[in-house]
Amino acid sequence: MPIARPLPEPGNGTINRPGNRIDGRIDAVVHLGFAVLMVASAVRYVMRHSPADNLWTVALAVAVCAIYAVTAVLAHRQSPGQRTQQLWIPWMVALVAAWAALVVVAPSFAWCSFAIFFLTRTAFSGWAGFVAGGATAAATAAGLFRMSGWTDIAMLLGPLAAGALLTLIYDKFERDAALQRKLFDDVTHAQEQLAARQREAGIDSERERVSREIHDTVTQGLASSLLLLEAAQRSWPADTSHDDVRNATDLLRRNLADTRSLVHELSAPGLETGPLPEALEHAARQYFETVTIRVTGEPQPLPSEVRHALLRVTQSAVANIKLHARADHASVTLGYLPGAVTLDVFDDGRGFDPAAVPPASANGGYGLRAMRQRVEQLGGELSVESSPGEGTIIAAQFPLARVADPANALKEAL
Repeated sequence: MPIARPLPEPGNGTINRPGNRIDGRIDAVVHLGFAVLMVASAVRYVMRHSPADNLWTVALAVAVCAIYAVTAVLAHRQSPGQRTQQLWIPWMVALVAAWAALVVVAPSFAWCSFAIFFLTRTAFSGWAGFVAGGATAAATAAGLFRMSGWTDIAMLLGPLAAGALLTLIYDKFERDAALQRKLFDDVTHAQEQLAARQREAGIDSERERVSREIHDTVTQGLASSLLLLEAAQRSWPADTSHDDVRNATDLLRRNLADTRSLVHELSAPGLETGPLPEALEHAARQYFETVTIRVTGEPQPLPSEVRHALLRVTQSAVANIKLHARADHASVTLGYLPGAVTLDVFDDGRGFDPAAVPPASANGGYGLRAMRQRVEQLGGELSVESSPGEGTIIAAQFPLARVADPANALKEAL
């Protein structure tokens, strides 16, 4: 008889397929019931019949028990997928035949029909199961009808009706079990596909993250150093060229340190514990020495991922000022709001048309896209306000509640 088993809990690493058509615990109950009923029926028969009748009947009962035991062992050792009718037919035919003879000769053993019925349905599938189950019910009906002196119709029809009812119930369980196995296979397949897609998404996400880190550290630093060295080359051997070479050397050293940090931990040294305004000032002045740092609002603790994003956005935005804006002044404003933190990077440079920014390519154009992705991944917003000749403002805002407390984000989503 099929038993429904729960599906595995997510993440426990174990997959338990639905059980065989008769669960192990039901098997044990059926076999135990057969043994108890056989013993009770044998005792009842021996007490009510002469020794001459007892000898052959008890011998037949022993033969039925032996065949039943062999069949039960084979059923336990083989899975449904391995079971074939060629293997079961000899044993089940022998069992049903011996049982039919026993129950006709000694109707006292009729109560054991239930165990025989379930064993036949376990062994056979399709038409063979119906034939074996029907034969068991018919033999039981014949034995009980004989015991009534061939007069009690209820003794004849009762076992047949019970057999039909048990067949319908068993077939319903079989269909439910087959549906459960199919659903289980479908869920397992879907989980495997989902896991594969999650792995692919994780790889893509990690590539995006690493590319942003490289852009905001290595690429920007190398580009600024190149500008300084080109300026030194043009003005060589003037004193300003020595300053440019020195600045380029310092920037390359810092860039090398950032690269080593990126390789080892992909994080900024001191970011987790150091004051955030100082970290932003240090990051910005690598590219624009006269940048001004301002803090507004009441400072509050920030999640590490927000601090990291603020630092990288500052680095990328100020590096763009150095590379493209030709600005005289630049400022970075860190603002603390109730439930949010903002970052505004301003310059008075030549500005540009944000709608006309070319797509990212091997020649550049990745900075704004990387900043926007970094901010939006944390549930924030990034805006760019600029026009030719009017300077540029890059503004980012992070909602602290959604980032700091994932439970709140789940509640809001629901």
